[in-house]
Amino acid sequence: MLTIRIKMKTFAIPGQGQGRTVFRDFALDVPHGQVCVIAGPSGVGKSTLLSIVAGTDREFRGVVDGRALPVGMMFQTPRLLPWLTVLRNVELVIPGREQEASRWVAAVGLEDHANEYPQRLSGGMARRVALARALAVEPALLLLDEPFASLDEGTANRMGLLLREVFNTRPPIALIVTHNLAQVSSLADRIVVLEGSPAVIVRDVGIARGGGPASRRGPASLQAGGAE
Repeated sequence: MLTIRIKMKTFAIPGQGQGRTVFRDFALDVPHGQVCVIAGPSGVGKSTLLSIVAGTDREFRGVVDGRALPVGMMFQTPRLLPWLTVLRNVELVIPGREQEASRWVAAVGLEDHANEYPQRLSGGMARRVALARALAVEPALLLLDEPFASLDEGTANRMGLLLREVFNTRPPIALIVTHNLAQVSSLADRIVVLEGSPAVIVRDVGIARGGGPASRRGPASLQAGGAE
């Protein structure tokens, strides 16, 4: 079980004595093997939440328990090292396992670009490298920030099938931030919608195995409009 308790998270605002409060008394529990999609308007704190869970943002009051290792994270920007090829960027997280890195490069459809450098890639290709890198560690905790951004519909569908295979074969705890619920809802066991400042959970919808939503909190219906 991943247990998130954020007593307070604020960001300083230049020229103002008081910062902006992103989270106050925020709580979220995600059981092992669950794919939890986090949605909400831009700036509500979705990416900040992932950074807190990953441990890359420690400037908050609270605690994150049950953080399973290894952690695979795909940031909102690909964050590839420009002096390494596609293959070496993936191998970076699994040192000495070139064959395994090659398998993940092929899994995201970039085997013909394995020896190219990031500056020669399109935005969508760079995101696929970042996805391959996040999956290569075979994570127990997978954090994906806008995994299908910059991807055309066909490529997004193929990456969705890849993620579904990963979730079915060795299910991690997964948190997925998205601005397009239609792209990831088929992967989700649960959809959590954030709103407000500080952010609160306004909808918490479990996706039943039979296909229909089972609301845990708030309205049973979940509208994609206005969610990011």
